[in-house]
Amino acid sequence: MTTSIAVFFILGLALLVVGAEIMVRGASRLAAAVGISPLVIGLTVVAFGTSAPELAVSIQAGLIGQADLAVGNVIGSNIANILLILGASALFAPLVVNPQLVRVDLPLVIAASFAMYFLGRDGRLTQLECLLLFIGILIYIVYSIWQSRRSKEEVDPEIEALIGGARQYSWRYTALNLGMIVAGLTLLVVGADWLVDSAVEFAKFLGISELVIGLTVVAFGTSAPELATSIVAVLRGERDIAVGNVIGSNLFNILSVLGLAGVVTAGGLAVSSQAIRFDIPFMTAVAVICLPLFYKNYRISRWEGGIFLGYYIAYTVYLVLEATAHPIFPSYVIAMQWITAAVLVVLAAAVVHARRQYVATPE
Repeated sequence: MTTSIAVFFILGLALLVVGAEIMVRGASRLAAAVGISPLVIGLTVVAFGTSAPELAVSIQAGLIGQADLAVGNVIGSNIANILLILGASALFAPLVVNPQLVRVDLPLVIAASFAMYFLGRDGRLTQLECLLLFIGILIYIVYSIWQSRRSKEEVDPEIEALIGGARQYSWRYTALNLGMIVAGLTLLVVGADWLVDSAVEFAKFLGISELVIGLTVVAFGTSAPELATSIVAVLRGERDIAVGNVIGSNLFNILSVLGLAGVVTAGGLAVSSQAIRFDIPFMTAVAVICLPLFYKNYRISRWEGGIFLGYYIAYTVYLVLEATAHPIFPSYVIAMQWITAAVLVVLAAAVVHARRQYVATPE
């Protein structure tokens, strides 16, 4: 029983990753063939494509009435993106933070996180509220395109490589890329169906809620490809890519993934009291703590990455202990509160010290 569930979960995840890759390639090349600039393609097609697995899973979960799984997938992915992906990546090499992320993108992620919390406090994200979230990502995309053109930002070489140097336009080329889009979407649908079904069976077998499965197993699974991509980018010396990808993905997860999933789900998405009480505030707190850490000297050091990774492990343990009603859970909560207080004091001192050094250092 458990073996077949695990097999379908892994197969579903594999189909999601492959489907997203095929769809993005087909859509990007088709967009380039009809004259859309690589810059716009990178900010739209590719950006949506990186969140395609989370989007497919959340929509599928919402459509079959598993709102906890849909919401948990978004929350868990955002937590994993920062604590797991940035934490693990920073252990390989200190990460570089683009000042633009601190000025615009990260504050938007924080604002979106607070919006998710306040909109869901009544226990539901209505279709209208989810539509407003999705409109938010459309506004962000338009702003990003305008800002990039205004600053004459160079096109990412990976986007150029993705769409190919020559931009053809023939019926065969068009048919090929349309076929890739259809094939990619098909794999996404099938993969999401298998992954969601197996996740629900996991929850039943373990006797825990779909929310916890979404926050842990599903979130880790859909974040695993991004983890691998970020670590490879760091090893290649592209230390600014990981941070930008994570912050952009978190914004898309809340506004696009959650927004679209709620729009297509009749009655919107139910938000559990546990998510409101702890998980969404924790997700928001993780985003908020990044603001001073990123701002201090626009870097994420190895020891800070270690703290991030440690807190991801601690958060996962918290979920497991709470879900299983383990007798050690109350003591664990108290211990984590004291540890968190100590860590915040250390981080605050590090931020002040590093910021003074950064300001004092001549350009």
